[in-house]
Amino acid sequence: MQTDTRVDAPSMGQKMTGWPGKVKDYVEDLRSEMRRVTWPSWTQVRATTLVVIVSVFAFAAYFAVVDLAITKLITRILK
Repeated sequence: MQTDTRVDAPSMGQKMTGWPGKVKDYVEDLRSEMRRVTWPSWTQVRATTLVVIVSVFAFAAYFAVVDLAITKLITRILK
């Protein structure tokens, strides 16, 4: 003999009436977590932004040189 261990799923009406509470809980949790965040200073933001920009240009230059070298090498091999 089989027993029914299925848990009844909430109806559509129960889901619709429960979402405002879930949204409120989410916003409260979000506010709580945002209060704990340690934000960087403006000086730190500028410094790290400068590092990122310089790094991007350095990598772009490196890949341009490597691409040019490989292109010339392949052109010589194919001619």
